Amino acid sequence: MTSLRNSKLLPVILSGGSGSRLWPLSRKSYPKQFWPLHGDSELSLMQKTIKRLDPIESILDPIVVCNEEHRFLIAEQCREIKVKPESIILEPSGRNTAPAIIISALHALKKDKEALLIVLSSDHIISNESQFFKAIECGKEYIQQGNLVTFGVVPDRPETGYGYIKVNERTNIDNLKGRKIIEFFEKPNIKDAKNFVDDGRYFWNSGIFMFKASVIVQEFKKLSAPNAEYIENSYEKSKKDLDFLRIDKDSFSKCESISIDKAVLEKTNLGIVIPIDKGWSDIGSWYSLWKSSKKDLNNNHLKGNIYLEKSSNNYIRSENRLIVVLGINNSVIVETDDVVFVGDINKSHEIKRIVNRFREKKIPECDSHSKVFRPWGNYKSMLQGHRWQVKMISVKPGASLSLQMHHHRAEHWIVVKGTAKVDMDGVNKLLTENESIHIPVGSKHRLSNPGKLSLELIEVQSGPYLDEDDIIRFNDEYGRA
Repeated sequence: MTSLRNSKLLPVILSGGSGSRLWPLSRKSYPKQFWPLHGDSELSLMQKTIKRLDPIESILDPIVVCNEEHRFLIAEQCREIKVKPESIILEPSGRNTAPAIIISALHALKKDKEALLIVLSSDHIISNESQFFKAIECGKEYIQQGNLVTFGVVPDRPETGYGYIKVNERTNIDNLKGRKIIEFFEKPNIKDAKNFVDDGRYFWNSGIFMFKASVIVQEFKKLSAPNAEYIENSYEKSKKDLDFLRIDKDSFSKCESISIDKAVLEKTNLGIVIPIDKGWSDIGSWYSLWKSSKKDLNNNHLKGNIYLEKSSNNYIRSENRLIVVLGINNSVIVETDDVVFVGDINKSHEIKRIVNRFREKKIPECDSHSKVFRPWGNYKSMLQGHRWQVKMISVKPGASLSLQMHHHRAEHWIVVKGTAKVDMDGVNKLLTENESIHIPVGSKHRLSNPGKLSLELIEVQSGPYLDEDDIIRFNDEYGRA
């Protein structure tokens, strides 16, 4: 394992995507970066992104940029790997990579005028980590000289799913040096992609960057002045909220939605590309995930409860139920507790179009899982009928829900594991396994887990209106009241 020394690097982890090309596993409420999708590890893609930097002795605690909905997911996943982020920055809305990166750079400069940033997406796979560390070490020399470094993946095949960067000379992965950027290309057709690979002066655009915070801000101000003003205003008006930094919504919403490539790197004279090995993937589709995953002798990747015969070239994943596959080839089959997706693996990227149609029709499964994560734990919808529904609620040790009430529904709680502390209309009661309590409509109540083990209970709701917006919060540990 390579050990990197000298200048300290501040990681900026971008975690704002929804990953709809990996639907139904990845959805807006719980996108792909929070899932363990690569190898046998139980670490999520985001956790792997952070842990990947451990061998760098000079690495600092990361800045993570995400949206409001995922803030507690980020905090919990960082806690699981014993990482305390330097800051978790909440974007009011998605504005592509440039605003997120410039906000992070401004935040870094507030504490260190010489801050050096490495910017990574939270959902990438990098198989050849030792070569990646060497590329980072090489990149340090260039950013100290005031260059803006992006890492280009040496292509091993014509790929139409990635953008490309043209440089001034042919690539040699063993000759680690920076190459001047000539031009950026959007995702090409197959003919152009083949020409790019044959030419030898083209890289896949990895979306991984290194630069001095001061230099990227300086170039952004010069090349995208109106956007720079909006971003600076939104940062100056930001507010601290628990462990999060909330960016001002009004100023931020005026900023153009633009990538750092288009805003700066396509226009600057400071751009440098450093090559990284082909063992990189942005997991942009089920096909790309299949390509980067371990496979059996028949080229199948199997995860979960699966029985397979006479089938090849498949990606098959079961989250719950048994999947039996006979005589199926070149397919992706993904089962969750509320959706089953079956498709041609070579056309799997088209699922995004279907998800957009579902969104137009307001089909809830397009964005939300039946299991919903909250800062205190999670709940899962089990059954639903007219005027009633059943949920399974899991509360982490020491955690509490908000003090709340409902105008339209009553609730009945049955503890199946652990100990529950229930505060109802000012009266506290402890419940253990097989004990229950009724919460009438309009009662002010709070559920807590005072124990050291997870609390699990069944909640039966009844009433004329059962949606989640029928919650009036009076007090909340997580700032949601």
